[in-house]
Amino acid sequence: MLNRWFLAHPRTVDESYLEHQRAAWGFSASLLKAAGACFIHGLVPALFESTASQSITELHERMVTRRGIRADAQRATGPPLRDI
Repeated sequence: MLNRWFLAHPRTVDESYLEHQRAAWGFSASLLKAAGACFIHGLVPALFESTASQSITELHERMVTRRGIRADAQRATGPPLRDI
């Protein structure tokens, strides 16, 4: 169960537990910032007109770029070796 809860998913994205935690917390901080901007925008529509959408676009780019880098590295090194 420990493996399934803490290690299985980070391995699917080629990260250790701590690398994955750092990335997830980074995304969380960006999303909290975007949420705050949305909240203030709801109160005063002239403020933060595009902050949240820019944050989402940047997060999406980070995810796509990261996947692309990992995919390129995987292609360069070939498929992972498996025990027979």
